[in-house]
Amino acid sequence: MKTIPAITAPDLSRHPCFNAEVKGKFGRVHLPVAPKCNIKCNYCNRKYDCVNESRPGVTSTILSPRQALLYMEKVLVAEPRISVAGIAGPGDPFANAAETLETMQLLRRAYPQLILCLSSNGLGLPPHVDEVADIGVSHVTITINGIDPHITRKIYTFVRDGNIVYRDIQAAELLLARQLTAIERLKRRGVTVKVNFITIPGINDHHAEDTAKTMAKMGVDLFNCMAMLPNADTPFAECGEPDKASMNTLRNRCEKHLPQMRHCKRCRADAVGLLGKDRSGAMAGCLKACAAMPVAAKQPRPYVAVASLEGMLVNQHLGETTTFLIYGREGDDYKLVEERSAPMPGGGMGRWQALTRLLFDCRAVLVSEMGDSPRRIFQDAGIKPVTMSGFIEAGLKAIYTAEGLHTLKRRAKKSCSGDSCKGTGTGCG
Repeated sequence: MKTIPAITAPDLSRHPCFNAEVKGKFGRVHLPVAPKCNIKCNYCNRKYDCVNESRPGVTSTILSPRQALLYMEKVLVAEPRISVAGIAGPGDPFANAAETLETMQLLRRAYPQLILCLSSNGLGLPPHVDEVADIGVSHVTITINGIDPHITRKIYTFVRDGNIVYRDIQAAELLLARQLTAIERLKRRGVTVKVNFITIPGINDHHAEDTAKTMAKMGVDLFNCMAMLPNADTPFAECGEPDKASMNTLRNRCEKHLPQMRHCKRCRADAVGLLGKDRSGAMAGCLKACAAMPVAAKQPRPYVAVASLEGMLVNQHLGETTTFLIYGREGDDYKLVEERSAPMPGGGMGRWQALTRLLFDCRAVLVSEMGDSPRRIFQDAGIKPVTMSGFIEAGLKAIYTAEGLHTLKRRAKKSCSGDSCKGTGTGCG
């Protein structure tokens, strides 16, 4: 079997937010594909169409994942020093998990050398950590404003988990638990983690060092003690911004436990360019033009994914395969293009959705067996699910020529139910 080289690991020294020494050499772009948020912070006032403010939560428009890919192409032409593509809102990436992960997957395939980065409050992150790491997102920032819920309860109006809204101490406890879980899982997967601590005078400014100390014990790599920027029409509008002297004192204390990010520019959700030399205003027209471009209902899908044990036969269950062989057509022949690692078995619905993002450019997936639930998810994603037995080449010919496909399909297995189900999470039903 032909071995396809893995995506080249990016040079992590080229991330200007994590490495102050290169902030004048390399730049970043924030792709605003995540408009929804799952928490309400008392210092946040998000404005979508505002070109005159430079702060988190502000963007000129919203992009779809495909529009973000198009915009990325134009950004790299206008500013070739861009080394990092990130998603930082204007809401939270994991309140918009499908859009976020699809964007990251598209970028990884199109720009393998690009450093991928995400910034989140951490609430919705834990279930997606493995997919984030599998895609190759190397840097994640989590905003953690304290590790004592009795302090952070004052910072959030509410926390929304699915359809349930939490307030006060319950909201603070839930958010902290998810944040700590996310950090633990990210570090287990080798992801570089930065923590943003928004310093709010009279609320949590006395709590920065304790937070940094706890983050250090969890293996966090960098701590960003940020001064809150007061925003009109928010509960903390009158708190005032911490002065530079007090912020330097806090950073010095926190630096006893973790390296400090001292060059943060509190970037917009559509920031682009070098730190301190933002070009979001200049690129606003391009951004809006890309947002206005229609995205084709049917995206090009030149490939077919195959679940195979040895590269000759279609002989693996969708729920069991950990690697897909990706084939393309060249004339009358079929060529192995690459191998793609799949999420580990288990995980139910989340895994099937992750697989559709992994195989976004495939018109079909050939497997020996597949349950009804993943079948529906693949169909909804525009990927034809085919259960078959026999040689891979026969399956490829049937897909690309639409001839003889009915002879390959296997009779669907009955779903297990009741006491007979072992609950393996491999999609037998």
